[in-house]
Amino acid sequence: MDITYLGHSAFKLRGKDATVITDPYAKSVGLTMPKVNADIVTVSHDHEDHNFIAAVTGTSRRPEPFIIKAPGEYEVSGVSVFGISAFHDNVGGKDRGKNIIFVIHLDGVTVGHLGDLGHLVTAEQLAELSGVDVLLCPVGGVYSLGPEQAAAVVNEVSPAIVVPMHYATAGLNPAIFGQLKPVEDFIKALGLATETLDKLTVSPATIPEETTLIVLANQAHSRTKIHS
Repeated sequence: MDITYLGHSAFKLRGKDATVITDPYAKSVGLTMPKVNADIVTVSHDHEDHNFIAAVTGTSRRPEPFIIKAPGEYEVSGVSVFGISAFHDNVGGKDRGKNIIFVIHLDGVTVGHLGDLGHLVTAEQLAELSGVDVLLCPVGGVYSLGPEQAAAVVNEVSPAIVVPMHYATAGLNPAIFGQLKPVEDFIKALGLATETLDKLTVSPATIPEETTLIVLANQAHSRTKIHS
C-alpha cells in the first residue's frame, strides 16, 4: 500500500485493488486539494475542512466513490472499514460535536485515521485500535489533539508507524488555523527519531517492530491528478 499526504487530514491510501481518500477538504482551508479519484472516501465529521467529497471522483472500478461518514462496519471493494464513535472535543461533543475514528484494512495493513479527535482514547476505543499498523494522528491542537495529547495517544495505541496530520503548515488559512502548533512540537513531545518521506510504502513484510515516526511531504500544492 502507498500512503500519500494530501494536506490537513487528507490522505490517499492506494492498494492493489482499491483506493481510499480520507477527509477531503474545501478551498476555505487555504490549501488546494489535489485532484484525486478513489473507490472509498471516509469523512470523520461534517466540517468543510474534512467533508468536501466533491473533490474526489470515481475510478474505473467504481464510477462514484462510496462515502463512509457514519460509525459502523463496512466492506467495500475488498476493503474493510470500521467507524468508531468519538468526539471533536474533550467535553463529550458539547463544543464541536462528534468525530469518527476510522480503522481501515487494506492489502494486509491496518490503518487508523483519528479524524479531529479531541480527547484521549477510551478503553473501548483503544481496544478497537489494537493492532493498528499505521496511525494517522492530529497533532496541532486547538480543534483536536495537541502535541502532548497526541503523543500520549500514540504511546497508548503503540502503532508500528505514526504519521502526524492537522498541524500548522504554509498555506493554511491563518484566520482559521493560525493557532495550530507546528509538527516539530509533536516530534519533541513524542521523542522519537523522525524520517521524512514523499510517500510511505508499507506492506505486512515491511512493518517495523518498534514505533516509527514518519512525516510525509504535503502534496496539497500539486496540480497533477493523482490516479488510482
